[in-house]
Amino acid sequence: MGSRVRAEGGASRGGLLVVGDVITDVVARHRGPLSAGTDTAASILALPGGAGANVACWAAHSGCADVRLLGRLGADAAAWHERELIAAGVRPQLVVDPTATTGTVICLVDTAAAAERTFLTDSGASLRLDPADWSDALLDGVARLHLSGYLLFSKPSRAVAAAALGAARARGVPVSLDPASAGFLRELGVDRFLALVDGLDVLLPSLDEACLLTGLPDPVDAAAKLSRHVPLVVAKLGADGALVARSGAVIARVPAAPAAPRDTTGAGDAFTGAFLAALMAGASAEEAASSGCRAGALAVGRTGGRPPARRPASPPPLP
Repeated sequence: MGSRVRAEGGASRGGLLVVGDVITDVVARHRGPLSAGTDTAASILALPGGAGANVACWAAHSGCADVRLLGRLGADAAAWHERELIAAGVRPQLVVDPTATTGTVICLVDTAAAAERTFLTDSGASLRLDPADWSDALLDGVARLHLSGYLLFSKPSRAVAAAALGAARARGVPVSLDPASAGFLRELGVDRFLALVDGLDVLLPSLDEACLLTGLPDPVDAAAKLSRHVPLVVAKLGADGALVARSGAVIARVPAAPAAPRDTTGAGDAFTGAFLAALMAGASAEEAASSGCRAGALAVGRTGGRPPARRPASPPPLP
């Protein structure tokens, strides 16, 4: 156990609790294929990231007044991440791991390929979130719980996700989840994933994740099938917008907002954060998906996975 750093159908009264990963992103923007065995010129930045943390920041940016985040990280970057989260309007509940370092993701962004990115991921302390880090009291004053799908990819954090989901269901708190990674999801297994998310209210997969979870190549068919498992499915299709599905049928197709792609890192997190903020403010699922598309368009025009800062970013800690 680590030590803590300081701790639809009408607008929701209460906050949003996000449980998920806090990561340091090293974003390398290059043009064209990498040159094997030698140098490739790139613009490189170290930025705060992590799917869970990004969702929380975008929810706060989109108007949710009470956003909280439970995550685990190393002492090497705890103070920096805490400062950045507070500056973004998020109330961090960070657990400092006594041995592991903060997770790090190398984001390779090819500016010659529609700013598409490839991730090299060292999850570090983020997937060491432990059931001892969870308390049902974290749900006090919470109107909605969101779980990062990355929690499902290690045994300790799976147990946290299960405990949080169970506690939320017992209190009548709706729960959403973003599957997070098609690659890790493939390793986990579709049947296992669907069993783990039983009891969710909202699932927000990407196109690749929706197709992987159903074995169907068509996103409409995939979203419809998933909505037989989860009451509300919102499939994020990038430049093709989003699909909203309930009870085995797609009920809305939401167009994407105009965008000038610079870096697609965190676009799905931006969608999710804005979607949840709108849903909690009383928007319909279709209206919330439109808010998500607008946030995603804003995100891809920026470097990194976070919304525009309320103040200049603080420098990352030295290695």
